[in-house]
Amino acid sequence: MITLSTLKNTHRPAQQIQRVGRGNGSKRGKTCCRGHKGDKARSGYKRHFGREGGQLPLYRKLPTRGFTNAKFKSKVFILNLSDIQDLFNDGDTVNIDVLIHRRIATQVYTGGLKILSMGELTKKVNIEAVAISAQAQEKLNQNKISFTLLSAE
Repeated sequence: MITLSTLKNTHRPAQQIQRVGRGNGSKRGKTCCRGHKGDKARSGYKRHFGREGGQLPLYRKLPTRGFTNAKFKSKVFILNLSDIQDLFNDGDTVNIDVLIHRRIATQVYTGGLKILSMGELTKKVNIEAVAISAQAQEKLNQNKISFTLLSAE
């Protein structure tokens, strides 16, 4: 039950900015919390993480271990039904080669084309894709739109 005694102040004032260089009486005067001398006391100083000033950085000393499949990962170009509705006309063929030719797909996608179900597609196009989501297949079958599932290369 909400009563006046159980209400909490959710509108707390924002934390104040630490104002430095406003005299010795402010606790943050003189060196302005920067200590004495050295690079860190100078204006324009930036930390470069991983740099150790001529010493071999720790991340280069540590061995690289294990194996990753990242080198062998194949990129898949994803296209929604609403995108096909906007970009193509009746009778067009939708495949990765056409997308690259029209500069819709700007990289080399070794995994091919995958169709997802977002949006509606009413245009009668021919779709050639490596993968089509179950919902997208259902929508395509309802609208009697032909599609071909290709094998992943």
